[in-house]
Amino acid sequence: MIKAVLFDLDDTLFDHRGCAREALRAVQGCHDRFRSMPFDALERAHARFLEELHADVMRGRMPLEHARVERFRRLLASMDVPSAEDLAARIATTYRDTYRTARRVIAGASALLAAVKTHARIGIVSNNLLEEQQEKLRTCELDEFVDALVVSEEAGSSKPDPAIFRLALDRLHAVPEDAVMIGDSWAADVVGARAAGIRAIWFNPDGAPAPTGEIAPPELRALEPVDGALRMILDTHRD
Repeated sequence: MIKAVLFDLDDTLFDHRGCAREALRAVQGCHDRFRSMPFDALERAHARFLEELHADVMRGRMPLEHARVERFRRLLASMDVPSAEDLAARIATTYRDTYRTARRVIAGASALLAAVKTHARIGIVSNNLLEEQQEKLRTCELDEFVDALVVSEEAGSSKPDPAIFRLALDRLHAVPEDAVMIGDSWAADVVGARAAGIRAIWFNPDGAPAPTGEIAPPELRALEPVDGALRMILDTHRD
């Protein structure tokens, strides 16, 4: 019997990728070099610096507000735009304001959490900052469904480390055999859940192939229809 259901947040319940794309399209209009660049190339360059600096923020090596500006300073520098702190700060503000305005859930997320809540306790396990993730949950009105929010900032470990999953289960008073984890990242969510002895469900809306040589767990391509997603989540068959 499933007693605890763990979810990743970004790009599983919360549409981070969609919000980020809207924000980056707004940024593209901020400078001629951005406007002359194909959007997919701009997106790849931005993602590279975002991931680099996110790691620094998670390790406490850089304050979040500084990282937000530094990301665009590096992006500008990579395009041979002379270093301009004010310009990078203005672009960072455009990105952040647009992202916040665009915040939304993945289709079906609210209804699925409401359905799961009638059967099990719900935890969120996320490699991010506590305040950032709390704000997303509140804004999207998902917080009412969540019994435990566990983030790497406070946990002292990050997915796929089994420790962060075990902390979530401890807070939900559950054991791995009675839990399931749903997330979009193979490396963080599927590998991490399996290492912790938790059944994994891969949220895979793009239909990406499983890594070579790996056995794919059950897959959700969408959170809707809710009845089908709920049946998969509550299925006690081990992957």
